Amino acid sequence: MDLTRLAVQLVVAVVCAGVASILVPRRIPGKIWGLFFIGLLGVWVGEWGFALLRQQFNLNVQFLTWQVEGVLIIPAIVGSAIVLYLLTLFMRWGRYST
Repeated sequence: MDLTRLAVQLVVAVVCAGVASILVPRRIPGKIWGLFFIGLLGVWVGEWGFALLRQQFNLNVQFLTWQVEGVLIIPAIVGSAIVLYLLTLFMRWGRYST
């Protein structure tokens, strides 16, 4: 992984986490660091889930393959929303207030 891809992945991760916070209206813990964490983990979860769906069901939908420097956009947003929901769910369970 080169430095350009990492920088693009960080920017896409923060944007996807921001969009995920709009889709799942919960307060992001840790402010900007939480955005980085949720976004990077969401990019990974989204790409992993999309690869699994593509392999299992031969899913080839054109808009799901939109990408910026190799980072898939729609799966990253969905992955970030899933990570945000699960993280705040477990933190709320541990007395985290939203």
